[in-house]
Amino acid sequence: MIFTLIEIIIGIILLIMAMGSIGQKDVLRSIVFLMFFLFVLSINFIYLGATLIGAIELLVYVGAISALMVFTVMITGGKEFE
Repeated sequence: MIFTLIEIIIGIILLIMAMGSIGQKDVLRSIVFLMFFLFVLSINFIYLGATLIGAIELLVYVGAISALMVFTVMITGGKEFE
């Protein structure tokens, strides 16, 4: 019962973060929502017992790709979508 409740809560958080990433007009805020989404997704993998996939998700996607996106936005100026 508690396992199902925790999965529902994680799923709701993932849905909110995904909608926040899509709905933002500011690129930097969208990347922050994406980083939180990927972080919670890696926590979900670790919680389900797939620790290797969770660790890879955390290191590769949250660490490297999100940092690269933020670096790119800072160099290009990060204009808002119209």
